[in-house]
Amino acid sequence: MRIDAMQIDADVELGDGPVATAVLLLEGVTVRRAGRTILGPISWTVRPGERWVVFGPNGSGKTTLLQVASTYLWPSTGEVSVLGQPIGGVDARGLRESIGYAGAGLERSIADDIDALDVVMTARHAALGPWWHRYTAADRDRAAGLLDRMGIGDLGSRTFGTLSTGERRRVQIARALMPAPRLLLLDEPAAGLDVGARETLIEDLDILARDPALAAIVLVSHHVEEIPTGFGHALVLGQGRAVAAGPIRSALASGPLSEAFERPLVVDHREGRISARGAREL
Repeated sequence: MRIDAMQIDADVELGDGPVATAVLLLEGVTVRRAGRTILGPISWTVRPGERWVVFGPNGSGKTTLLQVASTYLWPSTGEVSVLGQPIGGVDARGLRESIGYAGAGLERSIADDIDALDVVMTARHAALGPWWHRYTAADRDRAAGLLDRMGIGDLGSRTFGTLSTGERRRVQIARALMPAPRLLLLDEPAAGLDVGARETLIEDLDILARDPALAAIVLVSHHVEEIPTGFGHALVLGQGRAVAAGPIRSALASGPLSEAFERPLVVDHREGRISARGAREL
C-alpha cells in the first residue's frame, strides 16, 4: 500500500534530491524474522509539519516500523530515507543525532541509579551514562530546561529508579528532545500510566505537536484514548500490513479499526479526542 500524505509547508532543510520534501520515506519495506514477514510490504511518506499516529493491535508491527524509522533496524527489503538521507548511503550514527526517540525498550536500558538530569543530558552523545563523554555547563543547562519544559524540573537530582512511571516517561521525552531533533519518535509513551498521568502526558504532547522546530512527530499507540489532539494523520496496521492511512478522522474510523483488530468496533471523534468500543456494546 502506498501512503503519501498531503504536504504541509514548513521551514525545514532536508537535503537535495527527490526525497528532499520527505522527513521519512519508506519504499516497499519489509522486515522478516525466522522466515516470517512481520512487517510489510509498506510504503509510507511523512512530510514536514506532519504529526502521525501509528496505530494497531499488539503484534501488528508498530514498534518494528519505528525501529526502522529510527535507523536501528535495517529492513529485509525496500528503501528507507530519513531527513532526506538514504539509509545505507550515509553514516547512521550521525543521522541519529537529528532523531529523538523515547520508548519502553530504551527505558529498560537506563540504569536506576543515574540522576534524571544525567539521563537527559547524555542524549547529547546518544549515550546511556555520563562516564564516557565530556559535557559542558550549556549541556547541563539545556537538560535542566527540558525537564522544566516537561513540568518536572524539580526532579533533576532524583535517580531514575525512584521516579514514578509517568515521571520516567516525561524524563524520556525530555531526553529525546536534548539533541534538538528534527524527527521525534515516541513508542507508546502512555503505556501503563494511570488516567491522571496519562492526561498530563497527553497535554505535554499537545504542546510538543505545536512546536515548529520539530519537522515531524511519529507516535505509536494501540489505545485511541492516548492520542493527543495535535496529531492530524494516522497509519493503521494490522498483521504487519497497512490497513488505512491519511487524515486521522478517516484513518481512525470504525471500518479500518474493525479490520485491524478483527472485531466490530465503533469509533467516535469528539472535541479532538477519540474513543472506541465494541459494536455489540451499543
